Amino acid sequence: MVCSIRSLGIQGVTGYPVSAECDLSGGLPAFTVVGLPDAAVNEARERVRAAIKNCGFPFPVSRITVNLAPAHVKKVGTLYDLPMLVGILAAGGQLRLPGEDCAFLGELSLSGRLRPCAGMLPMALAAGRAGIQALYVPEDNAAEATLAQGPVVYPVRDVEQLVRHLTGEEPISPAPAWQPGADAVQAPDFSDVKGQEQVKRALEIAAAGGHSVLMSGPPGTGKSMLARRLPGILPDMTRQEALECTEIHSVMGLTSPERPLISLRPFRSPHHTISATGMAGGGSNPRPGEISLAHNGVLFLDELPEFPKEVLEVLRQPLEDGQVQISRAAGTVTYPSRFMLVCAMNPCRCGWYGHPSGRCRCTEAEVKKYLSRLSGPLLDRLDLFVEVAPLEFDELSRREQTESSAQVKKRVDAARARQTARQGDTGVPCNARLGREGLDRFCALDEGCRALMRGAFDRMGLTARSYDRILRVARTIADLDGSETIRTPHLAEALQYRPPSYLRR
Repeated sequence: MVCSIRSLGIQGVTGYPVSAECDLSGGLPAFTVVGLPDAAVNEARERVRAAIKNCGFPFPVSRITVNLAPAHVKKVGTLYDLPMLVGILAAGGQLRLPGEDCAFLGELSLSGRLRPCAGMLPMALAAGRAGIQALYVPEDNAAEATLAQGPVVYPVRDVEQLVRHLTGEEPISPAPAWQPGADAVQAPDFSDVKGQEQVKRALEIAAAGGHSVLMSGPPGTGKSMLARRLPGILPDMTRQEALECTEIHSVMGLTSPERPLISLRPFRSPHHTISATGMAGGGSNPRPGEISLAHNGVLFLDELPEFPKEVLEVLRQPLEDGQVQISRAAGTVTYPSRFMLVCAMNPCRCGWYGHPSGRCRCTEAEVKKYLSRLSGPLLDRLDLFVEVAPLEFDELSRREQTESSAQVKKRVDAARARQTARQGDTGVPCNARLGREGLDRFCALDEGCRALMRGAFDRMGLTARSYDRILRVARTIADLDGSETIRTPHLAEALQYRPPSYLRR
């Protein structure tokens, strides 16, 4: 007898329907899984066998064949344990399936208890698109599955509870839709930072327009501290943005039953020893990298010149396109990677190049070698450059309360609201993503601005790309100022955020 059980799988960060076809036939006892299973799927045979016996069911003494369709797509992970078990019991007449169109997901322990599996949200979204009415998932995954607002989600503790539900003996109550609690996670506050008003201003502009930033200065000046406070002034994520982030984190197993939804913009800070694959994603079974985990959030690269050059170069295409494509022999997957790039660096290896104290011990050749890891094309893709100076004793010893993140965020939200109202018909949510048409429509310069830009273009050696980025930054500064047009002070401030002289050599 053949029994087909609906399930789901993950390809990239997108779910797709899978059918577990279970056949019990005569012949020598055997248990075979086909349909391009990986090692974890093949090992499900032993987990399913033990779970069936330990839950009090006789294991069929027959030739068992399980086909995971579509058979040309590789099946990865442990989530097919439960559909295999249900299919074998149903094919042997030991279990009756419900009349509604349902799907089963979950990893089994040897005792029959269900363990959570990664990627539940994208699979629940795919279940809704496939018309599945009920979804049976491990108890710890139920809250995340309800975020899809699609099929009815039944949280299953173990196989025995599932059997009692399917026989009508003890129905399982559907999981309620998850709602965020009042104790939301908060980002560190800007009020903790003393001084550095010019850097705070640059980060406010970056947050208002979604711009990338490079902070340069001696060690101990607060570059990392400032960067970690950036998510606290970014606009709140929309539900769609939160779901996109949660899908990626879910595939990587980074969600929790208590907080299944990523509600605060991600902040990723990989170490400089990371590989190009770790940054962009990949592997034999491609998985998202750091740039995708930072989607709709911040990717912070501390000690930028210490990163391998090939790691930095993989950032160039995602910075332009907002996505990264990973091609392997098994296929090609595309991951979203629309992030704010925030970098911090020392001007030289010892960190004190150009400081008036003369503390720098590096030769000109050493400084040049240290900075040579940063390519011109990469620097040209950054919007704001700001130098972070050491604080004096009087600034550090002040006890006055500085501006909080909430106060800065109000101005950022107001600037973003102006951008949404102005650019709503173009589908561009922030100034950093303005294309050629948007620049022509919303960043027109008057004669005074044109004269200023003409002089800066020749004097600073600007490229076409850096020219466009200056216009985008000026547009954001005008939005923070509440101005409908870009004026000379806005453009002059934007020009101040170009690379310092030692990065232009």
